[in-house]
Amino acid sequence: MVLGFSPCPNDTFIFDALVHGKIDAEGLRFDWFMEDVESLNRRAMKGDGDVLKVSYHAWLYLQDNYVLLDSGSALGTGNGPLLIAMKSYSPEELAGMTIAIPGEYTTAHLLLKLALPGARLKKILLFSRIEEAILNGEVDAGVIIHENRFTYQDKGLVKIMDLGEWWEVRTSQPLPLGGIVAKKSLGFETIHGLNRVMRRSVEQALKDPSGAMPFVRCNAQEMNDEVMMKHIRLYVNEYTVDLGIKGKEAIRTLVEKFEQRGYGLTGSVQRYP
Repeated sequence: MVLGFSPCPNDTFIFDALVHGKIDAEGLRFDWFMEDVESLNRRAMKGDGDVLKVSYHAWLYLQDNYVLLDSGSALGTGNGPLLIAMKSYSPEELAGMTIAIPGEYTTAHLLLKLALPGARLKKILLFSRIEEAILNGEVDAGVIIHENRFTYQDKGLVKIMDLGEWWEVRTSQPLPLGGIVAKKSLGFETIHGLNRVMRRSVEQALKDPSGAMPFVRCNAQEMNDEVMMKHIRLYVNEYTVDLGIKGKEAIRTLVEKFEQRGYGLTGSVQRYP
């Protein structure tokens, strides 16, 4: 089956054991590839891929064809996307500014819409280009994800809002960022096997972190080991092993807020590579 995940440290960390034969895969075989999360979201929208890492925002549109696995998710506290710029701006000022987002269907974009509904001018950029776009004046502000949350200050950029903190204050729940989905057409037995295998892969990485690091290093945007480990510790936690009751409740809350607002894609959004 076709498996897709991102090259970000938390994904390569949890998938290392699976793709390198370090665990019992129960006879399941994978042709795997890596792409940025928005590309994976769009593949899933087209049904292109059997098992994919996707944003929870994208998951809201995928439930007819894909089931969410209990293992492999990125949820937690203190790990949300950050809205940054060259200087701080008020919500009123941001309403008239262009804000870079890392993808239409990213959870970062959904949180921005929930937190700042007046901010409607957006420009879609690859997540790794957003800081550069702010610095060169291409956009006024941007929402950053992944390793960039640890390095933006080194480039003279400032935080306007922590969107994860905004969520946590209002819901008292962990923030659902991304999860692993499997095609319903794979069937009940295969999907349950995928759940077991995915959990084994996560547990193996947590048991032997140093064993997964060569795979993490060769794919990470930031090659600094300290930054990579901060990233992994932030996004790989108890909810990655198993969503559990609290994780599933947080996902239900995200669904409810999405449905209450009636959100689709609104405002002026340009797509760029």
